[in-house]
Amino acid sequence: MAGVRPTRVLDLCANVALAALVAWIATNVAYSSFPPITVFSGASLLPVAVLEVVLAFVIRARVENRGIGDGPRQLHPITAARAVALAKASTQVGSLVGGIWLGFLIWLLPQRGDMRAAAADTPGAVVGLVAGLMLVAAALWLEYCCRAPIDPPDEAATS
Repeated sequence: MAGVRPTRVLDLCANVALAALVAWIATNVAYSSFPPITVFSGASLLPVAVLEVVLAFVIRARVENRGIGDGPRQLHPITAARAVALAKASTQVGSLVGGIWLGFLIWLLPQRGDMRAAAADTPGAVVGLVAGLMLVAAALWLEYCCRAPIDPPDEAATS
């Protein structure tokens, strides 16, 4: 049975491309029925990204100090596994949401000169794209910090 493998950047890029295409098509068809996009709309993933960065640094410190175990002041292995699951899910969500905002932006940017609503929606979409990318970066960092340390090889005893 294969273990958990690191997230592949190519898979995330495919998510972004597919989500951007779907969002561009949806925006092209139904933009007039969309509500106004505020900066707060786009920023919804930023708190999650910040929390994942903090969690990554905590886990990294515990892993480096061999603080993994079920004792007091140690990081339980199940907690580390849950953090990896969170990171894996967050890379998918961040890449899909980032792709949606990218597709929206690709439609919006050429319309800004002709439509006031498009110009007003652009900052929120930019913040959304940045928030999605930040979530992906934070999740990849968390995933990296959860790797098991590599034990140095035993050195042969010399006499």
